[in-house]
Amino acid sequence: MPLAFESLSHGRIAFGFFNIESDMLLLEKYFFFADNFCKSVEKIINSSKDGSESRCQVWYIAKREDIGDFMGAMDGIRFIGFMGELYRKFPFPVLPGDFKQKPEGWRTQPEIEKIIEKYGKIKQIPFRVDRAGEYIQIGEYFFSTNVFKELIQYVWEGGYPKWRNGERPEYVIHMKDWIGENEIPLLKGLYLV
Repeated sequence: MPLAFESLSHGRIAFGFFNIESDMLLLEKYFFFADNFCKSVEKIINSSKDGSESRCQVWYIAKREDIGDFMGAMDGIRFIGFMGELYRKFPFPVLPGDFKQKPEGWRTQPEIEKIIEKYGKIKQIPFRVDRAGEYIQIGEYFFSTNVFKELIQYVWEGGYPKWRNGERPEYVIHMKDWIGENEIPLLKGLYLV
């Protein structure tokens, strides 16, 4: 489930997983798969060393009605837009104990792409650290380094409701290992355990 995070540019905005069968994340009107986010974390850190700009591919959905009604779709009562079509295909679990982010969500990426292509357009957005290392830019959104670390922590944990049985996808483990193997001042104080 997406949570609210404080941005420097737009105040509190939504970021997170939004369907346990998929590893897609949303950042307000941007949608991208978690493996792409994890790879972008490595790219953004590498690009911060030489001042280059990393890019991240996202789907951008401009209109709220095309995004749909997240809560209505999750509750099974209002199936409009992308969220509606997604929750028709992958409904919210009946049993509360089944509400866990699935580590094999990456397997549904081709199905999710077919759905989101009806509602969004692919964009390449900047994913970069400013030269002074004071903020991180993801598209039009700017985050402090502390909030950026919270976004990484969220993906590591599997958001809310967390990864099923604590089992993480390989790309999340790779991101954690990469962070652990590199001394990165920007991520100082981030402990992924």
